[in-house]
Amino acid sequence: MIVLTADSASELFTAACQAVLLNGRAASPRDHATTEVIGAHLCLTNPRRRIVHVPPARVINPAFTVAEALWILSGSDDPWIFDYNDNLRQYADDGVLRGAYGPRLRRWGGRIDQLDATIDQLDAVRRQLHADRNSRRAVIQLYDPSRDHRGYRDVPCTLGYRFFIRQGRLAMHTSMRSQDLWLGFPYDIFTTTLIHELMAGWLGVDLGEYHHHVDSLHLYANNTEAAAACLHGLPGDAELPPVTVSWPDLDTLLQRVISGATASTDGPTWDAFGRTLSSYRSWKAGDRDQARKLAAATPDPLGHALSSWYDRLAPTVATATQDARG
Repeated sequence: MIVLTADSASELFTAACQAVLLNGRAASPRDHATTEVIGAHLCLTNPRRRIVHVPPARVINPAFTVAEALWILSGSDDPWIFDYNDNLRQYADDGVLRGAYGPRLRRWGGRIDQLDATIDQLDAVRRQLHADRNSRRAVIQLYDPSRDHRGYRDVPCTLGYRFFIRQGRLAMHTSMRSQDLWLGFPYDIFTTTLIHELMAGWLGVDLGEYHHHVDSLHLYANNTEAAAACLHGLPGDAELPPVTVSWPDLDTLLQRVISGATASTDGPTWDAFGRTLSSYRSWKAGDRDQARKLAAATPDPLGHALSSWYDRLAPTVATATQDARG
């Protein structure tokens, strides 16, 4: 069991890499070699420092980071997410990711009192904590045995979320059966802490600590060398500006951001999300100059992270020269 606390997601990530490399044991589920720790509790004290950025060893794709968060928050399992991460297609059945969190979060299906019904779990938790500020019933369930034992390629790693208001602050706990530390954690913590911050805003309380509980925290064998290199990097600690939206306006705003139609009145963070997605769409369309211009015009830390990602994909002459000298 490892217990780690840090003020930024980057610091938490590097500390977790070190802990898994030092304390992990070999395990090979589905014949994929990993170094694994059973039982991990990772605590992020400042959830707005949610971007993992540890160059040069670990530079993430911030466009996919934002896209996945909005995809989940909007309740979607639509295939537009593949535009930001084509590797996800290998986990789809009939073109659909059957383990997509969005529909489970916003439209959990089932039968209630013999009636077909769906539940928006995000709204249910919001209403539960409005009604009882000390509630222990603010739970979002993602793992669904009725779906997840059917043999689909995509099975949720996250079991669920819990929320607690204590001393005027909202704490969030995430439980995961499994976490790929290298590929999964940087993207998951962005989404979960965004949900955390939005929920705190809807409840009118301060943002408290974020807790990430993982049963199997692991590194795949082909990522261990890079994870070790992260220990010599300089973890970023940049903080995103506060992000808010009223509950009734959430879905409309999400669609504006996803389509790239945000306005300055939506707030700096939502505007930065929209610019990030628009920039990456330009990159994918082959207009790399426009993509880099949009990245440069996107406020940090997302703008800086996006430029770093483009440098990773296709280094500029200046970057390539600098790398050669370094």
